[in-house]
Amino acid sequence: LRTHCCTAPYVIASNRQLSVMHPIYILLFPHFRYVMEINGTGREALINANGVIESVFSPGKYSMELSSIAYDLEWRFDREALHEDLISRVLVEEDPNAPHGLKLIIEDYPFANDGLILWDILKQWVTNYVNLYYPQTNLIESDEELQAWWSEIKNVGHGDKKDEPWWPELKTPNDLIGIVTTIIWVASGHHAVVNFGKYSYAGYFPNRPTIARSKMPTEDPRYDKWEDFLNKPEEALLICFPSQLQATTMIAVLDVLSNHSPDEEYVGTNIEPFWKDEPVINAVFDVFLGKLKELEGIIDATNADSNFKNRNRAVVMPYELLKPFSEPGITGKRCTL
Repeated sequence: LRTHCCTAPYVIASNRQLSVMHPIYILLFPHFRYVMEINGTGREALINANGVIESVFSPGKYSMELSSIAYDLEWRFDREALHEDLISRVLVEEDPNAPHGLKLIIEDYPFANDGLILWDILKQWVTNYVNLYYPQTNLIESDEELQAWWSEIKNVGHGDKKDEPWWPELKTPNDLIGIVTTIIWVASGHHAVVNFGKYSYAGYFPNRPTIARSKMPTEDPRYDKWEDFLNKPEEALLICFPSQLQATTMIAVLDVLSNHSPDEEYVGTNIEPFWKDEPVINAVFDVFLGKLKELEGIIDATNADSNFKNRNRAVVMPYELLKPFSEPGITGKRCTL
């Protein structure tokens, strides 16, 4: 819901309101690749009534209803930005003297450690790009296509929240930079973090079962199954864990969702054809690619550092979900467009 569902209005508004030659359309278009197709398939088989989610998750037929209610209550565009997301979850404190302007409450937090670096790289790329096409502030408000695009996202795509006070205004280049960076972050970094590690973390079902078919045993003396659990704990766990059919169904789905296809496109890998004739954009893109390669090295070094216990110790996998590049297949890496 926080990556696929909320992105659909961006895709629709971009295709309705922006011409294919509009610079913001060209910037965003690669990040929208297959979004609508995947969302359509998801509605047919994944989040539909009696679909995979309702069949193998504990809430059963209420799974999507509960998720929808939570989405409605919690989703805010401004908190889709990484900084605001971390602040709202009380995981960082604003500190102008700290890297990225934020002090981490949990210093060894891989998502924030890597994500904040990636956010800054994405924002700098978007900043350079936007400032090239909108060197003067008044060009933002006078761009009718751009204003119609933002209006549709707010008032139509997320019409149930159109009157919320937290929607950013779109009057200056900085406003546009913040909006576009947030959209790109959601479609690339944030999506990768919650998607491409599914099989690695949950493919072994006892590690992360999606359903409990019975109550877990407890030491409460009133619990008449406690003795049975002590004698044959494996039987109690098998009764509680998902059935073989539920487990194999979910494992197969996780395999598909976590896979990088052979034709996957990765952020910063290929410059768009339209930009090749623009020497300034070429130069900026080269800087962008260089920063992504630098991030790759930082993540490798951090994963090798024994001081980071949440990504370097026995039975803990190295955290690679925000690595910029990957090979095809299930790699536990991202960073698709």
